[in-house]
Amino acid sequence: MAAVQVAGSLLCRPTREAPREPPPEPGNGFRRLSARLRALRPDDSSFARTEIHLLFDQLISENYSESDGVAPEDVNDLLVQACRLVPLSQNHLVSKVSQLIHHLLNRLQVIVDEQNLDFLLAYTISAIQQCSSWTHMAILQALAALVYCNGSKCQKYLPDLVGKTGLLMKLSDPAQSDPEVRRAAVHCMANLCLSVPGQPYLDEPYQSICFQTFLTTLQSPKLSDMDDITFCMLLQNALKGIQSLLNSGKMKLTLTEELGALLAVLKKAMFHGLPGLNIEIPTVLYPTLLPQYDGRPPAKPQQSESCASRPTVNKKKKAKVKPKKVHQGEEEEEESSGEIEAAPATGRVHLRKGNTQCPSSPGVKSLPLDGSGAAGKDRVSLPFGSASWKRVSSSESDYSDAEGGMQSKMRSYQAKVRQGALACFLSTIKSIEKKILYGYWSAFVPDTPELGSPQSVSLMTLTLKDPSPKTRACALQVLSAILEGSKQFLSVAEDTSDHRRAFTPFSVMIASSVRELHRSLLLALVAESSSQTLTQIIKCLANLVSNAPYNRLKLSLLTKVWNQIKPYIRHKDVNVRVSSLTLLGAIVSTHAPFPEVQLLLQQPCSSGLSNSSSATPHLSLPDWWKKAPSGSSLEETTINSPRSSSEPCWLVRLCISLVVLPKEDSCSGSEAGSATGSTYEPSPMRLEALQVLAHLARGYFSMAQVYLMELGEVICKCMGEADPSIQLHGAKLLEELGTGLIQQYKPDSTIAPDQRVPVLLVVTFWTMMLNGPLPRALQNSEHPTLQASACDALSSILPEAFSVLPNDRQILCITLLLGLNDNKNRLVKAATSRALGVYVLFPCLRQDVIFVADTANAILMSLQDKSLNVRAKAAWSLGNLTDTLIINMETPDPSFQEEFSGLLLLEMLRSAIEASKDKDKVKSNAVRALGNLLHFLQPSHIENPRFTAIIEEAIQALISTILVEAAMKVRWNACYALGNVFKNPALPLGTASWTSQAYNALTSVVTSCKNFKVRITSATALSIPGKRGQYGSTEQYTRIWNALVTAFQKSEDTTDFLEFKYCASLRTQICQALIHLLSLARASDLPCIKEALEQDGNMVRSYILQFLKSGAEGDDIGTPHSSQERDQMVKAALEHIGSVQALAGDTAKRAIMGYLEDILTVHLDSAGSQVALLGLTQR
Repeated sequence: MAAVQVAGSLLCRPTREAPREPPPEPGNGFRRLSARLRALRPDDSSFARTEIHLLFDQLISENYSESDGVAPEDVNDLLVQACRLVPLSQNHLVSKVSQLIHHLLNRLQVIVDEQNLDFLLAYTISAIQQCSSWTHMAILQALAALVYCNGSKCQKYLPDLVGKTGLLMKLSDPAQSDPEVRRAAVHCMANLCLSVPGQPYLDEPYQSICFQTFLTTLQSPKLSDMDDITFCMLLQNALKGIQSLLNSGKMKLTLTEELGALLAVLKKAMFHGLPGLNIEIPTVLYPTLLPQYDGRPPAKPQQSESCASRPTVNKKKKAKVKPKKVHQGEEEEEESSGEIEAAPATGRVHLRKGNTQCPSSPGVKSLPLDGSGAAGKDRVSLPFGSASWKRVSSSESDYSDAEGGMQSKMRSYQAKVRQGALACFLSTIKSIEKKILYGYWSAFVPDTPELGSPQSVSLMTLTLKDPSPKTRACALQVLSAILEGSKQFLSVAEDTSDHRRAFTPFSVMIASSVRELHRSLLLALVAESSSQTLTQIIKCLANLVSNAPYNRLKLSLLTKVWNQIKPYIRHKDVNVRVSSLTLLGAIVSTHAPFPEVQLLLQQPCSSGLSNSSSATPHLSLPDWWKKAPSGSSLEETTINSPRSSSEPCWLVRLCISLVVLPKEDSCSGSEAGSATGSTYEPSPMRLEALQVLAHLARGYFSMAQVYLMELGEVICKCMGEADPSIQLHGAKLLEELGTGLIQQYKPDSTIAPDQRVPVLLVVTFWTMMLNGPLPRALQNSEHPTLQASACDALSSILPEAFSVLPNDRQILCITLLLGLNDNKNRLVKAATSRALGVYVLFPCLRQDVIFVADTANAILMSLQDKSLNVRAKAAWSLGNLTDTLIINMETPDPSFQEEFSGLLLLEMLRSAIEASKDKDKVKSNAVRALGNLLHFLQPSHIENPRFTAIIEEAIQALISTILVEAAMKVRWNACYALGNVFKNPALPLGTASWTSQAYNALTSVVTSCKNFKVRITSATALSIPGKRGQYGSTEQYTRIWNALVTAFQKSEDTTDFLEFKYCASLRTQICQALIHLLSLARASDLPCIKEALEQDGNMVRSYILQFLKSGAEGDDIGTPHSSQERDQMVKAALEHIGSVQALAGDTAKRAIMGYLEDILTVHLDSAGSQVALLGLTQR
């Protein structure tokens, strides 16, 4: 054992001489007493012991604070000197010096440095080993203070402390006779496990030892000789220790038994001391779809909570008196000094001492294990089910004031255990994978109980019934963490059809759980008045709304949430108001556009606003909620048509008002985010309102478009403000509105032309933006994030509107973007590169050779950037620019091709080749650009010797990309690009050395690629060459034919179920490629075709007949869709084979023609019989 016998060494260490008396200043008492202590020398006389006693007492009784200016090194020196003066044989002095260590380190918040820690640890360990057992409690308290945040510096003493026979292991054993010593030992161990970022952590063996000790402590029942408060503190310390281990990130809960045991004790501790609740939890929770126990046994009748739960005398009186407190400001819960709560009765009543202010930031940022932290307010709530948890006032209780004080203190400690368990559970959730966590869903998330069965206990039990607002907030924070990222898990839920089966499907069980969560959270919302807890309820609802599959659930869930939350938008607490807007934003962004939400948005603006409960006073609707948007006759004509898609939306009106109008007195006060003297709503409120507007513009543009010009004014106002975050959100809203306008004018848009925003109005809108603060935001180099967002907004301009903008505004946009491309900030540069890639596709700009050339140079410069994000955006823009080259090539006017610089084209090829060797995010667009550039090359370029090598290199880059095991998107683009190359008749396809390599790459992919979309694209590329000579030699032609036949055979070979839906499309594309090859065949090709058909003719025939019958399905590219076109393809192939001059004695021609004629005969007979059958049916 490494414990150092320090008795001798204590006398050997040199001491400092007593310093002169310092001048009066903060901490003067400490320095004076410290100087006296340093002047003493080790002396075993009774006089010396008495003087040391007195000095220690004075040091302990001194009134310290962190602001006294006492240096940590002075505290360390004093503690070392104190230990040197006290031999281990003096039990009373050892106890006193231990109290001094504990007191000074805690009061002055000092962390002992490594050198002094080594000495002090050796001293305290030796003291525990040598001193009487009655001193152990004080020594352990000192030890706990020493090791706090010093675990990484205690490696030398870990075997002595937490080894198999370590001191803390013995003292924390459940068999330990002294409960206080056991608690203190567990506390030491918990402090030892506390991790400090950037420092080494406990070794794995010690982690496991400590974890098992904490787990055993939590599993052990309360012994008869241990009082309730000590037991609560013991549980708190064990929970704190486990949380520290989990928060370090080093502790991995990999074993099911280990995780199940932890979750079981956490669930038990979550309900520790909850009035009226007595549940039995299994030792281990196993992942299962069904709850392991049905409910909870009734509370024991002898419990004081139950005894005091039935008063009825003052029920009517309370119902009259208590609601007043809801309006005037509720009494607050006590924090560090314990929750002073009355005995159980109707409602929740909390009193709090002191005037500690709650933090202004929304939500609960952490779950403190001690009693400190933000206090929540509470009130009388509606009763939920059993009345066993309710309280009466102290005047109605059955015990004396002293007993009431103990009961209150007891409940405070029990609440801290529950909070500690929830904090530990939150750390557990963060340390395990979500797919593992969801195996325990039913153990912690409520489900709709069977008829006649009690409700199982869950996190919602705490939310609804725990008397402590802080505990309720903690439970909601844990539930939010479980719901966060649960979209995939919850996506299986379904209850749209009535369930009539003998068993309950998993989808119905999850749907039932989702419904119960909605019901319980809305119940909690109505019952809650603590602003902090109310904020957590609303955040939890927002998490639920963001992840629940409402498209698979029965209607009305969102409607209930919507109607319940509307009154809270005008709540007096800003955090509640902000979270209410967050929830509304979650509703309008889930499955948008969702019919149920669309109807809710069309409701009259006052609908649901009077649905307030006792938790929220009735709020009259301000006049500005009811104001219709000004200046629009369209809006005025649709106000009275509730089903009209262009009806003004009350939520848009509300958000606009929150952003631009002065705040009302009813909502003012000491609120977070509100600058002194600010006339507007607090900044978090305005930001959330802007986010809701952005969600509405994205999901329900038909409603937002009515307010287009008004929203434009809002954006101008926001971008003209000094607050960068308001400016940023204004730019984001502009981008969403611009994107919505672009979506309306897309060729595949389902919006009727008369329902679209007129182009001239869009021009007016963008003119307002460009004449407003948008150009200033683009040039605001102090805020690069704002610049980048403004670039994104500028790229969302409607092309049809851009072409009608005044010439000077067009030039302004282009000049700003080209200028920003040189920006040093990578965020701005990436956004600029993307915006240029959008502009280069504008019809009014794409034939401007100078603009296209300037854009090309800017993009090529960005392709050299060190940032992957910049290169990825630049590669995407290069792909768009080369798309423009192809579009221009297809116009009758050849001037663009003639004027476009050959040198620039050469540079673009080089850059695209280099980019094709980059990461996949860059590579996918680089190969797209290569295909377009090789397609665009003119004969003059191809004949130029400077292009010869670069063309070869570019094609080799495409071939290698097709063959390499890259992302499927990259390979798909490479196959598509090679098909583009085949479209250039000027390239020597068929005679060049790379011909066979290109075809071999495509035939390899079409037969073996795992991704069927890539196979389809390669088959398409193989059917592009329009001349037989481009397919090369007969041997090459034969390899392509045989590969396509093999692709038929492998068209269902996949282990990925998701690929099966592309099987028909693949076979359709292969049929087209084979028929195309037949229509180009030479006489020398026919024997090999005949041989292949003799082997696999029946299979090929069946697929071609299927092709002729059903044609293209879904994702086919370039496949004729009409039956006449498909028939004509086969007939054209037959005619071509018939026109081929066969070699003497060759029977292949006749065999192939007979084969095709047979296919056509069978197809036409089948089609004829179907026509006849259809005629009979119609008769």
